[in-house]
Amino acid sequence: MQRIRHLNDFKAVNQFLNSLMSEASSRDRAYKLDNMRKLMAYLGNPQNSYRVIHVAGTSGKSSTCYFISAMLQTSGQKVGLTVSPHVYEVNERVQVDTEPMPEALFCTEFSIFLDEIRNSDVNPTYFEILVAFAYWEFARQRVDYAVVEVGLGGLLDGTNVVEQENKICVITDIGHDHTKILGNTLAEITFQKAGIVLPKNIVFSFDKPGDTGKVLRDVCNEKGARLVEVDEISSINDRTDIPLFQRRNWQLALAVLRYLVTRDRLRMPAKARLYKTASICIPARMEKWEYEGKTIIFDGAHNYQKLKFLVKSLNSMYPNRRIVGIVSMVKSPANKIKSNMRVLLPSLSYAIVTNFHISNLNRNATDSQKILNQCLKLEFTECEAISNPAEAIKAALRREEDIILIVGSLFLPSSIKPYLGSVKI
Repeated sequence: MQRIRHLNDFKAVNQFLNSLMSEASSRDRAYKLDNMRKLMAYLGNPQNSYRVIHVAGTSGKSSTCYFISAMLQTSGQKVGLTVSPHVYEVNERVQVDTEPMPEALFCTEFSIFLDEIRNSDVNPTYFEILVAFAYWEFARQRVDYAVVEVGLGGLLDGTNVVEQENKICVITDIGHDHTKILGNTLAEITFQKAGIVLPKNIVFSFDKPGDTGKVLRDVCNEKGARLVEVDEISSINDRTDIPLFQRRNWQLALAVLRYLVTRDRLRMPAKARLYKTASICIPARMEKWEYEGKTIIFDGAHNYQKLKFLVKSLNSMYPNRRIVGIVSMVKSPANKIKSNMRVLLPSLSYAIVTNFHISNLNRNATDSQKILNQCLKLEFTECEAISNPAEAIKAALRREEDIILIVGSLFLPSSIKPYLGSVKI
């Protein structure tokens, strides 16, 4: 890697990262661990210098990571947190005590990191360099724990380079996603997710039915890891201050905290402080903003499983309320679009289908007209396509509904939120 000048701001950081996306090697090594292991060894394997909670799954990974981080912080610990993908800015991938690193500090540390690996004879991909930077930075920050969200799958994911028997593994709800890479069956997908489990690790998960549960139990047995199947807690389900769609994720995080309180002799937070962690703002997970008399909800739900939980939560929070949705999805086959819209549309009074393009991640939306066609096939006629996201939010704000839901992809909120400060209708 060539010497990199100091990167002064996020724009410069993203331009550098974008250059990695265009390299053919990024595609060739996108789902292998050889390069990542070599890079971490060159850095002295900083990921093994603190205690790690490693989180995989299909739904609820990010939320569970945020909850674990907040709970450990409330217990008096210094906590690193890395999530993937980021929603609004790249510093979401390197957080300390549930706060993204400030821009100036992020840019300074990232520039030092790039200089550190310049002579490593390793050419990392976009994802590899950000994971390695997070692991390296957490060591420099002397965190007590690092909470790490898997990027894709688990077994061959770039985060899967931690080599500690005391690592905590968390497997959230599993469904069909990234099937071209992870496999077409739930058993195949579960095997990939369970690839983060190491010998003697403790693994936390809700009881999983059928092949999903069997594969997870088999992997734990083969590796000599202990599986802790978490029971739902009725007293938590009775609390109205914990959002319906987040209760399973919060309960899973609580089970991890309770174990660590015992194992590592941490201080258990008072109940009031503990329950307060349920209300932390998680980007694009039922993230609510008030704007000109409207409630705008950003949610990154993008598959049937996540959308089902979202709709259930909307019905609980806003019964009999009219909601206008701004919808977009990453490029997807027609059957997935139809499945997603079938579960989402009953909660909407009107739908505006739009597009997005995230250049630094090379992410493009499904053409808005294709999604609109699926709406019409489902006999939902209260809809229109407005390809420009700025015009889409203007149109939604002009409508009489006072709730606007922005949904369908984690990449959509960052395409719309910048317009809210200056939009004219």
